[in-house]
Amino acid sequence: MTEREFLNAVGGGNDDLPQLLLDMLAQAGASYCVIGGLAVNAYAEPVVSLDLDIVIAGEGVERLCDLAASKGLSIERFEHSINLSSPESDLRIQIQTDGRYQAFIARSEPKDVLGYRMNAALPEDVLQGKIWACSDQQRRRSKRQKDLADILRLIETYPELEKQLPEDVRERLR
Repeated sequence: MTEREFLNAVGGGNDDLPQLLLDMLAQAGASYCVIGGLAVNAYAEPVVSLDLDIVIAGEGVERLCDLAASKGLSIERFEHSINLSSPESDLRIQIQTDGRYQAFIARSEPKDVLGYRMNAALPEDVLQGKIWACSDQQRRRSKRQKDLADILRLIETYPELEKQLPEDVRERLR
């Protein structure tokens, strides 16, 4: 079984949602990068998640949403994100709309992530996003714990990034 087949099997297997996303991004001409746990997988030992977190440059977000709607994907809008989903997959595309992530796109690089070639935020940017996420008291506690685990995965692979951690995050990791 390939990495792609595995990810799609975990996600319900009827739609290749990551490839559909990549195709729609290309069709929309949208600049993007993956962030979150999937981006951590680009740099550290992979862990399976049903979330595909991504940041898209400005105007590309609405073009992508229009394409997603035309392909039958559900669209839910929240304060700092837009979620896309398919009834044929348990995978969820989460578009981060918080402006702090926009700078990550220009610094991103193509990486192989679970069998897909996609732009991934640099390790230091992924770490910064995870620091923001684990520090967000509005997020569920279980999500913040996963963010801490992702931070550990990154600094085990890139020990030099540990100096980027705020003291309160260091304490939580001890």
